[in-house]
Amino acid sequence: MKHALSKTLFAGAAVMALTFSSPADAADQSRDEATIRANCEKYVEAYNRRDSKTMASMWSPEAVYIDAETGEQAVGRDSIAKQLDESFAGAEDAKLAVKIDSIDFVSPNVAIEKGTADVTYSKSKSKPEKTDYTAVHVKRDGKWLLDRVSEVEEPTPPPSNYEHLKELEWMIGSWVDKDEVATIQTDCEWTKNKNFMTRSFAVAIGNEINKSGMQIIGWDPVNKQIRSWVFDSEGGYSDGKWKHKGDKWIVQQTGTLPDGGKTSAVHIYKKINDNSLTWQATDRVVDGEMLPNLDEVLIVRKPTE
Repeated sequence: MKHALSKTLFAGAAVMALTFSSPADAADQSRDEATIRANCEKYVEAYNRRDSKTMASMWSPEAVYIDAETGEQAVGRDSIAKQLDESFAGAEDAKLAVKIDSIDFVSPNVAIEKGTADVTYSKSKSKPEKTDYTAVHVKRDGKWLLDRVSEVEEPTPPPSNYEHLKELEWMIGSWVDKDEVATIQTDCEWTKNKNFMTRSFAVAIGNEINKSGMQIIGWDPVNKQIRSWVFDSEGGYSDGKWKHKGDKWIVQQTGTLPDGGKTSAVHIYKKINDNSLTWQATDRVVDGEMLPNLDEVLIVRKPTE
C-alpha cells in the first residue's frame, strides 16, 4: 500500500492510557497522556506538510516498520524517512485519520496500540486506503517513541444491493392495518449488509394469530429488478416482481396455494408520508377464476412504545 507507512506513523503518536494503581502513578499517566496527545498533533502537522524528517524523529533509533503490502521491513530512522519520502511522492492531497481501538501496557515503558488508519484524497482519483495497525511504543529518556509497527489491509466489505433497494427504505419499521375484525402487523428490517429486506406479518383475529408469514425483498441481478418472495403459515408461497411508477410500487404477484392451486394478483403500495401508506390488491385470479379487487386500505406506522 503506497501510504501504509505514513498512515501507521500517525497511529504511533496516538493517545495512550497507563494503567497504574497509585496516585503518583496516576499523575504520571496524566502527564504522559498529555505529552502523547501533543505528539499526535505534531505528527499530523508534519504529515500535512510532508515533513518526513520530523516524522522519522518520532521513531526510536532501531525502530522497525513492516509494510502491509510487501512484508518488507524498514529498520532505523533513515530507512523510515526514505520510505516516507517515497510514499509522499505524488500524494500532495493525501489526508490521514486514525481510530484507536485499544492500548495495552505490558510495562510502564512499553505500550501496544491497535486501531485503524485511513488516508483520503481530496483532488486525485486515488481510492481511500484503510488498514488495521499494531504499534509498539517505548519510553526512552522520558520520551515516547515508536519502536515497531505492522499493519494489514482491512478486508473488502461484502457486496451489498443497498443502492438498488434504498428507495424502499421507508418501509423499515413496524406497521399496523386494523379494522373491526382483524389486525395485521408487519415488521420490516434489513438483513446483514443490506442485501435483503425482511417483512414478517401476522394476522390476528381477536387475541389469536390466525395467519402469519414472511416476505423477503431483494435485488435480482439477472433481470435487473426488485423481487420478493412470500411464505405463509398455511403452506402457500408466491413470487413478486416490483416496478416503480410515479408515487406507487406495482408488484406483479404469482403464487401457489397449499393444495397446489395457482394464484396471481397485482399489489399496489403507495407511500403517503413517512408514517403511512396504502395497499390494494387488484386483478386477482385463483385457479383461473377472477375475483373482485380488494379495497384500498390505509396502513400506519406503529407508534413507538
